[in-house]
Amino acid sequence: MDEELDHGDENVNSVLAQESSELFHILSRQSPAVIMKLCQMMPSGAGFNMGHLDPTNSTPPVTELIGAMLEHFRVASAADCRNFLQSMCMLCENIPMRLESRLMSVAGYANSSSVCENSCPSVPNKESSSPPSEQQLIKRPRIDHWEHYIDAVMGLLLRRWEHLSEGLVKEVQLENVWVSLRTANRGRDRPDQTPGPADRGSRTPEPDGDFGSLESKVTFETFLQGCAGKVTVVVGQAGSGKTLLMSCLGQQWARGLGPIPSSYLFVLLEFRQLNLLSGPLSLSELLFRHYLPPNGGDIEKRAIVDYLLSNPEQSCWVLDGYDEFYSKLTRQEVQRELLDPESPLPVADLISGLLNRQLLPGCTVLVSCRIRDVMDLEGVSDKVGQLLGWDCHEIKDYVDNFFGVKGDSANRALGAQAVDLLFSSRHLLAMSCLPALCNICCICLKHLLLKDKAGGAEGQSRKEDRGSETRRKTTVKDPKGVQIAGERRGEVEDITMDGTNGRDQLHPTLAQIPTTFTQVYLTVVSAFLSLDPDKGDKTDKEKTTKPLQSTVQWLSQFRSELCELSQLAWRGLEESKIIFLKEDIPQEVLEFSLRTRILSQVELRLEDGMLVNAYCFIHLTIQEFLAALRIMTSNDVSDVQLKKRFSLRTRWTTKSDQRTVFTDSLYLYVCGLASQHCTPALVQLARASWGTGVQSWVQNRQALVLKLLNNLCHSNTLTGPKILELCHCVQESQDHQLAQKVVGTRPILELRNIRLLPNDMEALAFVVNSVGDNGIGLDFGACSMELECLDVLPRCQYIHYLSFRSRKYGDKFAEKLSSVLPEFTTLRKLEFCGSRLTATGAACLASALEKCLDITEINLSDNSLKDEGIKHIADIFAKLPKLVSVMLSRNNSSLKAVDYLIGKMSSCLNIQHVHADAMKDMRVTFTQNSDMNSHKTKSEPTISLLNQKWSKPEMQRLAKSLACCPALSVLDLSGGQWDVEILKTLTEFLPKFNVTHKIILNDSCSSVEGLVVLTALLSKCPALMELHIRLHSSPDPVQVSIVFSGGRENPANEISKKLCLSCCGLLHADLQRVWRSFGTSCDLTVLDLSSNCLGNKGLKKLLDVLPHRHIQEVNASNNDINMEGVVMLAGALCSCHNLTEIHISDGGREQVILKFRSDKSDDKQQLKMFRMSNSSLLPADITALCRRLVQCPSHLELDLSHSSLKDEVVKNLLKVLPKMMSLQRLNVSNSIVSTTGALSLVSCLTVSQRVTSVELRPQSECFIHFDRVKAEHTSCRLTNFSLNSENLERLIEILQQGPQLTDLDLSSNQLTDEGVKRLMDTLPRLKINSFLNLSNNGLTQQGLLDVANTLCTCDNISGVEVSLGAEQRCLVWFRQYEDRDCEKTLSVRESSLEIEHLVRLAEIVSDCPSLTKVELKNNSLQSEWIEDFVKVLSIGQRGCRVSIEESWIRAENAIGLVCHCLDLCKNIQTIGVHHTTLHLSLMTSTGLTSVSLVDCAVEGHQLAPLRNIIHQFPSLTELNFSHNSLGTEGTESLCTVLSSLPKLSSLSIVSKERECRTVVEKLSEALLQSTTVQCLNLSHHVISDTAAQTMTRIFPCLRSLNLSHCVWSAAGGLQLVEALGQCVGLEGLCLDSVQLDENSIVRLAQALRSIHAIRSLRLNKSDTVVGPSEADIVLELLAAMEGLTRMEEIELEGWRMADGGVEQLTRLLPIWTELRRIRLSKNLISDQSGDKLLEALISCSHLQELYLCSNRLGDLTAARMALVLPLMKHITVLEISENNIGHEGSESLSKAIMCMKNLTKIQLTSVGTPKLCAVAASLAHCPLIQDVGLGWNNCGDDVALELARVLPFCQRMTRIDLESNNVSVAGVEALVRALQLCPALQLIRLWRNKVSSSDAQRLSLRDRRLNFSFT
Repeated sequence: MDEELDHGDENVNSVLAQESSELFHILSRQSPAVIMKLCQMMPSGAGFNMGHLDPTNSTPPVTELIGAMLEHFRVASAADCRNFLQSMCMLCENIPMRLESRLMSVAGYANSSSVCENSCPSVPNKESSSPPSEQQLIKRPRIDHWEHYIDAVMGLLLRRWEHLSEGLVKEVQLENVWVSLRTANRGRDRPDQTPGPADRGSRTPEPDGDFGSLESKVTFETFLQGCAGKVTVVVGQAGSGKTLLMSCLGQQWARGLGPIPSSYLFVLLEFRQLNLLSGPLSLSELLFRHYLPPNGGDIEKRAIVDYLLSNPEQSCWVLDGYDEFYSKLTRQEVQRELLDPESPLPVADLISGLLNRQLLPGCTVLVSCRIRDVMDLEGVSDKVGQLLGWDCHEIKDYVDNFFGVKGDSANRALGAQAVDLLFSSRHLLAMSCLPALCNICCICLKHLLLKDKAGGAEGQSRKEDRGSETRRKTTVKDPKGVQIAGERRGEVEDITMDGTNGRDQLHPTLAQIPTTFTQVYLTVVSAFLSLDPDKGDKTDKEKTTKPLQSTVQWLSQFRSELCELSQLAWRGLEESKIIFLKEDIPQEVLEFSLRTRILSQVELRLEDGMLVNAYCFIHLTIQEFLAALRIMTSNDVSDVQLKKRFSLRTRWTTKSDQRTVFTDSLYLYVCGLASQHCTPALVQLARASWGTGVQSWVQNRQALVLKLLNNLCHSNTLTGPKILELCHCVQESQDHQLAQKVVGTRPILELRNIRLLPNDMEALAFVVNSVGDNGIGLDFGACSMELECLDVLPRCQYIHYLSFRSRKYGDKFAEKLSSVLPEFTTLRKLEFCGSRLTATGAACLASALEKCLDITEINLSDNSLKDEGIKHIADIFAKLPKLVSVMLSRNNSSLKAVDYLIGKMSSCLNIQHVHADAMKDMRVTFTQNSDMNSHKTKSEPTISLLNQKWSKPEMQRLAKSLACCPALSVLDLSGGQWDVEILKTLTEFLPKFNVTHKIILNDSCSSVEGLVVLTALLSKCPALMELHIRLHSSPDPVQVSIVFSGGRENPANEISKKLCLSCCGLLHADLQRVWRSFGTSCDLTVLDLSSNCLGNKGLKKLLDVLPHRHIQEVNASNNDINMEGVVMLAGALCSCHNLTEIHISDGGREQVILKFRSDKSDDKQQLKMFRMSNSSLLPADITALCRRLVQCPSHLELDLSHSSLKDEVVKNLLKVLPKMMSLQRLNVSNSIVSTTGALSLVSCLTVSQRVTSVELRPQSECFIHFDRVKAEHTSCRLTNFSLNSENLERLIEILQQGPQLTDLDLSSNQLTDEGVKRLMDTLPRLKINSFLNLSNNGLTQQGLLDVANTLCTCDNISGVEVSLGAEQRCLVWFRQYEDRDCEKTLSVRESSLEIEHLVRLAEIVSDCPSLTKVELKNNSLQSEWIEDFVKVLSIGQRGCRVSIEESWIRAENAIGLVCHCLDLCKNIQTIGVHHTTLHLSLMTSTGLTSVSLVDCAVEGHQLAPLRNIIHQFPSLTELNFSHNSLGTEGTESLCTVLSSLPKLSSLSIVSKERECRTVVEKLSEALLQSTTVQCLNLSHHVISDTAAQTMTRIFPCLRSLNLSHCVWSAAGGLQLVEALGQCVGLEGLCLDSVQLDENSIVRLAQALRSIHAIRSLRLNKSDTVVGPSEADIVLELLAAMEGLTRMEEIELEGWRMADGGVEQLTRLLPIWTELRRIRLSKNLISDQSGDKLLEALISCSHLQELYLCSNRLGDLTAARMALVLPLMKHITVLEISENNIGHEGSESLSKAIMCMKNLTKIQLTSVGTPKLCAVAASLAHCPLIQDVGLGWNNCGDDVALELARVLPFCQRMTRIDLESNNVSVAGVEALVRALQLCPALQLIRLWRNKVSSSDAQRLSLRDRRLNFSFT
């Protein structure tokens, strides 16, 4: 070592002087014991004081001592100086190897004994136990081995650098590499702040992820200073040169340069190498086996390791490429014990031990990785720096170097063209910020520039490429695939030029530059392929083709090689592998890849230490691109694998992210390859893998990618970073439809917390520009954005909204933004919030916004504009005509800014609102000029100045400013600090303010004194309309508002003012002050004094003053008023003629409202109301109140609802009621607490003859109505009480003493059988006119019989209806006229009768002489019981009709029941079964005349029993077997009977299904034998020609013929129609829906002219010919009816006769004077024709039914109905549905209905208007109305309410149809209430209305007659 260093005869004192500065720092870090030992070597007289080493003393004296000591030995003798240096080297730690070697060389070893002599044995050293001489002998050999090893490492690193730097384009200088310092975000997984803008590297591509924030930038050399003993992390992207820098750092160290001392051991480990170490190993094995083995043996290794462990601080460990590491490093959360360096550990644990200071504590560690991987090192790194990308200058410098611009003119021309092209392509420029990708871009540019070179220059270029390839074969690439080496200068210097510098020939157009990253990489691949010297001469044609075609040719030429390479790339991607061994690659492919430089060669040290060659792609993105090619061209990659790989990358990095070595660009390239522009290239490559169908497969794969993109476009869960990545993908795909879908569902693209770069803006522009005129918004929140991005931003067209929110944006950003803002021609809204904008930036923005004439919204909140900045913005208000709002909140402004804004209101007339809240919230809104110029009334502006600190001078200034303002709508000065003086100051100026609507002064008044100041305004300010003051409203603020007239011009007699002084704590004594403040000119109309402390005294003062005022309403609620005050109010109601209503609740303690009428006249007919609800009244209270109300001269309504009326209270009330002669209605709803009280109220029927109705229900509506004199009609409804026997007796007593009742409702009173029996016994003594309702009283079958028996016991009972089913219906009807011969009816339904009950009913029927109709429905009767019932019946001459319905009465059962009944009873006149109902008509000694079996599933073979019975009844005149399945057998059976019935005159056999032709044939043959049949119905049959021929022989005998819906041939039909002409006696003819051709119709017309006796003609929906002759045929048929003068029924539905036919018909109507029914639906009758038709109907005075549905009738026809229908007294049915009647027509129709007293049915479905209230009201004049249809008219609650009102007048109403209207729950509730008064009503249809399913279910349970279903 001494010989190596050989410092010669250097002077020891000089060396000490030279190194004293470094020695001072070394000694300063030593322990006090070492310093003491060295100081003892100084002579005692040197002025040394040992007290300086006292540990309690401070540090400065120690440093002074060290300095003095060094100065002493610097001038001491050489021997003393050598002894000192020797001792220092032996005792001190952490002396750099270089320095220690020099000091020991000059000090020598001779005087080592002196060290022992002068040393103290207490020095704390590991080797202190050995004598000093022994320590020295041990340490020196270690140093020697250590230094030898360091020399070897230096050689290794120098060789590595020499190998690595062979192909560099520009030299690497650490002082020119820039690093940005970063701070880590600890404690969160996802950072919410992204890196701020860096001053350099403006074109840095997007990082893999964001971590921490960028703080400042320094050079790489500066960054590494101070890194000794620390863990330093260098982050950068793939290709940023991290590995190159680590090697350069090692080279610098080896040369004694750079920040790492050369005395340190520099260990450079690559994680990609460490991946190969699978087994555990010790630290020494890691160092010697896998880094550099020493030349010596184990002794040397041991010495090196011992020295390393003893001096760990003298080692620097550089760990390169953590992003490539397969394992994940662990972080120790708590400090753990040191690891044993000699123990084998997994390599990940070794590295973690270094980082966590568990191995070699104090060593220097430098780690390089990608940005996203730094999260793993969080908490262990002391410093983090990010490598910044190249800026434009550095890129240009690199391109110049690449093309050798410093050479001749040709190279300069080519380099200049390359620079121009590169800077013209955003994609190439974005790539070039990374050194490796910049090199690739240069190769691509060279390929493009040289492509068009011709002839000899072409050959020269290929020769040069071959030569350069030879030089590049040894180029070493970055382990991660980063291309570090580039082409050397001068490689294109032999290019031949033609005198024009080659620029014209070599410069491609911009259209040839790739437009996407994918196309760039396709060109790059072509460029590398062109470097192959073996095939380069085969692509001459490529030189003259377009770039894409050229690329396709290259790919086609090398498709097999590319196929292998893409497979390799894909396999590596699947296995996370970027380094490939030789055996992984086919030899020919490897050779090809090295020739074309697609692969680069690297060195790998295997696990056994052997060095081998390995290979990697020149860059990770190249591997990913080739893998993307594999995906798109090979079916080896399935669709599932593609979908798995297809996911958008987020730029937010989390600790849970899966680590990968790749850049996650695969899906981007896949999207680019899905573009149709890439299809030819993909097809060429795919042909290397397979044969036919390639193009179809490729297009399908592209379609799949586009489909995946399409799904992402529609996703609503994408975050901002993923949306941005989606924009990049869509840009790569070049699919404008996808771009439209991205923005289609996202009106605003929100980008948050990410770093944005110019190429991001390019992607946004591609997507945004697809939106078109719809416009889109961009919201940048906390995004790091370079100023250069703003240059690109204007490429985004159609932007209507821009938002920038971040403290990163300041004045410079605003200045840059201002330069581009005018380019956004569609911009409507700009936000620049939460930033560092000041007045300077605001001035820039204002100057730019002046040019944005379409801007509508500006938001500059949360900045620092201050007053000056706000003035800048305010000055542009008038220049922006479309401005809507400006937000200026939280900008450190003062009231001066607000004053300035208010001042602008005079010059800028479109300012609508100025709002400022304590200088925090500030905004200005505007009206549009279009609104100002329109005819709409422009609303006045408003001002809100909230929470201000007012003083009197400030208020005066403000008041003066406001007085000069234009008209304001609202002025809000709420909040802040007020006192009475400030309030007075405001009120002095207030009459001068031009405020039209309201002034709000919340929190301005706190006392009665201030209140009086404000109330004085009522007389001082004429425009004041309302004053609201609320002083005590905790926790709400004091509320004060002054409302003005709003510019309304009110007549003098209509002026009204309102004063609200609620919650002001007013006492009765304060009222006088308030009155005085009014003055004499106050026109107060509404006074609110609620929630004060007035009491009864205050109420008296109020009542004394009110008659002298114009007040219309007073609210004195919550003023401690008691019953004394209530009685006082009752007296006032009686004495004050203009006091009309008093509303009181809780006995006066809560609500007290008085209402007056403005008319001063004394109208005693006016109804007054005294309402006292929710009160607990005592008997004395009700007496005092009612005695006072007795004095009321006007009509009175007394409302005591929702109160507690106990029995004593009710008794006292009844005592006074007879005296209250003015009382019209008593409301006690929800006030009756007992049944006794209810009965007491019912007794009013006996004490007052004025009672018209009593309606009482517990906890529900309860009313007693009074007439003015004596009631003509009285009703009583006592329901839902629990009446015991005592209550019932009391009720009966009252009813017997009471007046005549129209109806009595005792439903739901739990009477049971016993109570009902008692009531039935007294029924003859009760005076009831209409009905008695006993429903829901728990009746059994016995009670049913008791009720039915009243038919025998009470002559005035007309009917009984009982149902014991779910409905529990029980009604007793009374006859309304003195008609002793009135027929009686009995109806029993769903009552589960037994045989004994049925027998008893038969007895009742037999005993009741006037009972003529019995209905038994669904009573679970058996056949035998019915037979016994019929057997027991004894009917006299009166006759009786019985109907029994049971579900089992069908088929054989029906026939058997009919037969048995005929056997058992000889008094049956008619018998039949219709569906499931047995109908009997009983009459003594008349004989059976009719048998019918209709629609009861009878088949032909079942008729045998009936056939035998029929033979026994020769008196039969009618047989009806319609709608059954008789078949041939049944027909034959029937035919055998016909001949035995000599009196048979009517036969009806309607076919249920179209049966065989023989049925009619056999019947017609049989009818020829039975000549008595006059009425024949054969509807729905098939009539053969044979049958038609036979039937024509029957026709002359017929009086009625029905052949509707029959099917026949044309010939058969013609036969039948011709035969009709022989039916001269025919009175009824029905040919509905039959097929008639033209000839048949002509014959029919001829026949009709012969049938003069016809009375009924039905030709509905006849299928006549359609065509030009149709109208003529209709006219001909109508003309044939002129002779039919006896017509009573005419039905011509569906004839489409139109106006011509109607005109012809109107000529016939005057001769049809006996007409009863006319049906003209679906005849295209216009409104004018309808008018004429109605006018013609006047002559038909007997008309009963009129059907005009589905025509075109309107208001004109309805108006004619109003004139005609009242003259037709017999009308019972009116159907005019589906017409176009309007509101006016409905009014006319209602006038007609009022006069139709016999109307039973009216159908107005879908008539064209929802305004049918008048029609509903007119039904009250129709006492016989039963069926009303108002569906499908969109009627609302108004119609439902009107129906509910008239229903009590329509006692026969059975059905109402309101389906498909607009009735809500409120309307249905009203109908439910009305149903209680209409027991006959059976159904109200309410399907499709505004009622929810839950409400429908609830309402249906209340009344089952409501039907909400569609059936």
